[in-house]
Parts: sequence; C-alpha cells; structure tokens
Amino acid sequence: MTEKQASQEIVIGIDLGTTNSLAAIVGKDGPRILHQRDGEALIPSVVSFLDDGSHIVGEKARHRAVTHPRHTVHSVKRLMGQNIDEVKQRESDRLGYQVVQAKDSLLARIDIDGKLYTPQEISAMILGEVRRTAEEALGKPVKSAVITVPAYFDDAQRQATRDAAKIAGLQALRIVNEPTAAALAYGLDTSREGTVVVYDLGGGTFDVSVLKITQGVYKVSATAGNTHLGGDDFDMLIVDFILDAVKEHIASDATIPPEAMQQIRLSAEQLKQQLSASETAALEIDLDLEEPVHFTLSRADFETAIRPLIDETLACCHSALTDAGIQPEAVDEVVMVGGSTRIPLVRQLVEKDLGRKLHVELDPDRVVALGASIQADILSGGTKDLLLLDVIPLSLGIETVGGAFSKLVTRNSTVPARATEMFSTSVDDQTSIEINVFQGERELVRDCRQLGAFKLRGIPPMPAGLPRVEVTFLVDADGVLTVTSREQRSEVEASIEVVPSHGLTRDEVKDIIRNSIKMARDDFLARDLVELRNKANNLATGTRRVLAMPEMPFTDEQRQDLETDLAHLDSLAKGEDIAELRAKCDAFGEKTQALADQAIGEAIKAELNREQSKLPSSPQQP
Repeated sequence: MTEKQASQEIVIGIDLGTTNSLAAIVGKDGPRILHQRDGEALIPSVVSFLDDGSHIVGEKARHRAVTHPRHTVHSVKRLMGQNIDEVKQRESDRLGYQVVQAKDSLLARIDIDGKLYTPQEISAMILGEVRRTAEEALGKPVKSAVITVPAYFDDAQRQATRDAAKIAGLQALRIVNEPTAAALAYGLDTSREGTVVVYDLGGGTFDVSVLKITQGVYKVSATAGNTHLGGDDFDMLIVDFILDAVKEHIASDATIPPEAMQQIRLSAEQLKQQLSASETAALEIDLDLEEPVHFTLSRADFETAIRPLIDETLACCHSALTDAGIQPEAVDEVVMVGGSTRIPLVRQLVEKDLGRKLHVELDPDRVVALGASIQADILSGGTKDLLLLDVIPLSLGIETVGGAFSKLVTRNSTVPARATEMFSTSVDDQTSIEINVFQGERELVRDCRQLGAFKLRGIPPMPAGLPRVEVTFLVDADGVLTVTSREQRSEVEASIEVVPSHGLTRDEVKDIIRNSIKMARDDFLARDLVELRNKANNLATGTRRVLAMPEMPFTDEQRQDLETDLAHLDSLAKGEDIAELRAKCDAFGEKTQALADQAIGEAIKAELNREQSKLPSSPQQP
C-alpha cells in the first residue's frame, strides 16, 4: 500500500538479516527505506542482555559483544530451526554466548545466566526494534509485515520466522524468499523482462534463484543455496589468520578469553571491509601483553582463502540453472544481493562464470527490504500489476510400506501448491495409521529427512487394502506445509501443520540433490525391490485367506500346489533378485486371478445362503 492510503492498514517489508535488519515501505514516490532517529537504516541483528534482565538491540548491543560476550547474541538467524548437534558442529567456535539443548527437544537454546531463550525469541527482539523504528518513522502503529528469508530455508526455519514475528506482535502476511524480493526491487524500477539470476550472498546464508519475468509475473523456476555459507564464514577465515599471528606471542597452552575472541571477530569483519577497497589491511590487537600484536593481511591472501567458498556458490548457480533447464548464455540479467557481494573477487568470478554484466545499482544491503515492501504493497492492495510466484526447495511426501518415499509435491513446484494421493492399509483390521512426513530427493525415507508425524485414528476394522486413505499436502504461499489425511469410508480425519523437531543436517542439504542424481539408479532399484516385496506379501496374504475359506472346494493336490508356490514366493521376497521376484509375482498373480474371482463368488453365495436361512418360512395355504 502507499502512505496516501491512510484508511488501509500499514504493511511494511522487513529484511530480517543475519548481520543487519531493516524495514521499508512503498510511498508515493516508490519504495523507500525507513530510517532510525539518527538517520541509520541498518539495525545490527544483535541483542545484549543487561544486568537487570532487560535487553538492548542494535548498534549499542553490538559494541557490548566485546565487553559482555556471554550476554550478547549475534548471528541468531543461523540457529533458527537448528538442533544442538548442528550448532555444536558448525557454530559454537564463532559464538561468544552459550548454546544448549532444550529440555523437551533437540532444538538449540541460548543460555543467558541460566535463563533459556529460543532463537525465535531473540529474533522477535530484533523484529521488535525494526517495528519500533518503522513506527517512529511513519508516526503510526505497524501490525503487519512481509518478512524475507533465504530461499533455501526449510520448513522448520520458515516456521521459526513466523513464530518470531508473532512473538514481536507482528502478523507475517507473507514469507518471501530474499532473492525473489531483490528481483522485485529491480524489476519494478527497470520493468525488465526475461530470465534473471539473483545471486544473494549475505552475512550468514547464500541463495541463488532463477526467475522468469513476463508481463509483471515473477515466476521462480529454480533455487539452490546453502544456509550456512556467508560473510560470517569469510570473517572466520580472517579470524584464523589473526589467531595464527597471536599465537606467536602467547604461550602454547594459553587460552584466549571470550572478550578477546569477540574483539578479534569484530576486527576481522572490519578487515574484510577494508580489503574491498584496498590491497592490504592492518590491525593492532591489545591482549594485555608487553606490546600490542600488529597484523597485516593482503587482499591476495584473503582471496586465496575464500576462493573455495565462492566456487561453492558458483556450483549452486549451475545447479539452479540445470534445474530450470536454462543454459548460462540464456540468462538476461544477473542481480547481486547481500553485503558480501561487495567483495571484488566475488563480483569478478560471478561475472566471468555467468558471462553477464552484474546489476549492482541498488545497495546490496537494502535491496531485499525494498523488494519486501513491494510485496507488502501488492498484498495490501497498492501495486496490482505484479505477481510473485515462488517455489519450494525440496520434494515433500510420506513413508509407505517398506520404507519407500512417496513424493506428493516435487521440488521447484510453484507455491502455493496442493497434491492429493490415495493410500490404503497393509495389515488386516488396522484401526490407526501413522503418517510420517519426509523431505528429500531420494527414493527411500532412510535417505531423506523427517519433518513430522501424526496418527489417523478411529478407522473401522477392515481387511488390508480396503480402507481408502486420502492424503493431501498443502504448501501455502509462505512455503509452510500442512498435511491432512482422511479415510473416505468412515470419514475420520487428522491433520498437522508440520513443525519439525529439528532442522536439516547441513551436510545432507548441500549434497542432497547431488546424491539424488548420483544414486538414482540404486535408489530406483531399491524402491522397486520394496514395491515388489509389498506386492508379493499382498498376493501371499490374499491367497492364504482364500485357502482358509471353508466354502472353497480345493483338492489336496491344488492346496499342495499353492502352498509350494507360496513358499517359493516368500523365499524370493526375502532375497535381492528383482527380475526373478517380478517374474514370480506376475506368474502367481495370473495363476491366482481366477482363484480370486471364484473366492469372491463363493463368498457372495455363502452370504446369500446365510441371509436366506434367516428369512421366516412361508405360511401354509389353507
């Protein structure tokens, strides 16, 4: 909406970043950033807790990271939806504060003097400061917002972001992928059409999205990325350089206090920024030694260190282009987003790799917020000539008998998305079904990541295969999943808004799609074997049920022949020979088809006879 539309509710766009956060709104002259009283737009995404239990957010909190590292929380976005093992493996060496496991789950919590905070609560404090800044700039209350997240945020992280907004008193009208928001900001200004690659390298995450823009419709064709690769990782490489220099001046068994580590971390960030403008950067570190430690880093050494990380982002770019079915030469525009894209080597390698002049006209730290404000304007009835169509990053589905993964919504499907499939039971008289929801690209659930589980209860006892269970997956415009199951004969229903117990394992995320291609043949063979075993089990169960029917007129020879076939079928189902098991299933199915038809006929005849016997005798005629 525009500010002129005073009668309508104000909806702002918020970029909730790893390093900085900010807000924007669409005014009469187009989108604009909302500034603080001191004129600054960027609010450091840092929260520091004071001795009285209160907290401060922003630049003042950032300065306290050196003097009060255990009470100052930064980079909390990297903890959203994460379990404690992932945090210990990837984040603990860069955090001055303590992260512990939640009492009732594997999720990470921030420990401040014995009081535990969720990452959502810390993020809510940051969002609250952004909200206050917006309200002061506009002179009006703000209750609704469009909030951006990395395109590769999974369902847990998107849910965590929505929860953070709720805690901050904000209604998140839409969760928008950061690269898509950036494309909106450029597209509104330039009215370009064609294929656009958005390269988004922020403080804590990397994303690349391939969009096709046609007549105001922004359709995301594919996305890829790594939610644990960003400017923070570049900083840590500089920290390693600094620590090597420091260790030459201290005893080998000496430990560096948390306060000094936070000073080194902040200094590393400053050195990184200096190296974007000069060939060398110098630093003086005071560790209470006889004299300060002098450290100098060249741009060449820095570029050598970060080159593997940049190469990883380029690999993601090509993965996204492949998924979108687009060759690099077909790309029309390349948009650079995120503060880390200011690094000269990043721009040089991306331009060389994609062969296009880069768009860097808009401030990379502000472009996402500007795009979010445009989406906010669309949702509140302002801009009407733009449509945003995003995608989900990984396939969604359920576990079926034998551990197979049945995909209902495939990756890169446009959201909102809906898919429905029919399933049944595999055991006689089953009165409940557990629905296990998974995310991934492999054919077996053991190679995918579980999102959640729930039970459909109250199903009337029926023979296996008779219940008709309809499972529906609904992914809303925010990329958040709701799963519903319904047994059609009894009309019992159950559903879940999937809130995973922990986040994706990042090693799996990085390799998940690559492995799905590499292991495609083995996966399909494994799934084929699972499905054939299920088929063999169903054939055997049905045949044994028929053999037990007293009304079936089997001879001893027929019974012996079927028992021999069943033993052979059971033996093959326990083995690994797919071809022989398929042949046996086909042959046995044909052999028992007539038997099944006869069994149905005999069962009907027996039932009619039983019903006939219940009828009263006709009275004799006088």
